[in-house]
Amino acid sequence: MKLTEKQFDVLACLAEREGPVTQRALEAGTGYSLGTVNRVTRELAAAGYADRGGITAAGREALEPYRVKRAVFIAAGFGSRLVPITLNTPKPLVRVNGKRIIDGLLDACLAAGISEIYIVRGYLADQFDQLLYKYPMIRFLENPSFNEANNISSALCARYLLSNAYVFEADLLISNPAIIRRYHYRSDFLGIPTERSDDWCFDVVDGVIRGQRIGGLNCYQMVGISYWNEEDGKKLADHLEEAFRLPGGKELYWDQVPLKIFADRYEVHVLPCKKEDIVEIDTFSELKAIDPAYDV
Repeated sequence: MKLTEKQFDVLACLAEREGPVTQRALEAGTGYSLGTVNRVTRELAAAGYADRGGITAAGREALEPYRVKRAVFIAAGFGSRLVPITLNTPKPLVRVNGKRIIDGLLDACLAAGISEIYIVRGYLADQFDQLLYKYPMIRFLENPSFNEANNISSALCARYLLSNAYVFEADLLISNPAIIRRYHYRSDFLGIPTERSDDWCFDVVDGVIRGQRIGGLNCYQMVGISYWNEEDGKKLADHLEEAFRLPGGKELYWDQVPLKIFADRYEVHVLPCKKEDIVEIDTFSELKAIDPAYDV
């Protein structure tokens, strides 16, 4: 049977834990009331998906359609706002407090059981080979147009890999790996709820992204991490190519394709996270503030 959202959330919470899980722990893990947790666990038990020992084999099988199969990293750009560091090093490979920025995201993917990983590279592409010593499972996709087009060109390189997949901006510094999940109920974009933002943000109605713009009040600040289910991933393959051919299409950010150009063809939800979970280091000044080693 197809899981309801509440059934999915409780079952996914059970799947992340070994052995029996108390209803109090499920209440904390899902954010649902104790009464809701009690009702949903009874439903799952009746379906054979859970018992007193936790999730059953049938329950894990029921979660399989929602499993993240792969991760795609958009990492071809120059990172001009982080000059002079990026003159010799691609931004995702810049070290912050001794660790490459992209390593935190890669480690989070592996912790969530996502080992099919693709990196779309362009600027100083050969430098990404160093990742293979620690992450031999990585496969590289080459973007020959990275210097002529916006990041829609990178998404095009990976357009047939976007079903049941995460898409990452590769220059995000993650501090809470748990925001990378093993299972997703539907297509979503991470967003930070905020009263005011001068950055890219989402207008959200009933959990669904209804607009994308720069700056806003009582909105969600956009985080460059999204998940695309099987159906939406297949649509993206065609829509990215179609948008790229439009007048000015080369100047598009890839996420504008499902959220603006073809917004009527998608229902993308926002997945809330906290400001302290992840940060994009935009400028050299911000880098120095986070890592004093650069303040010389």
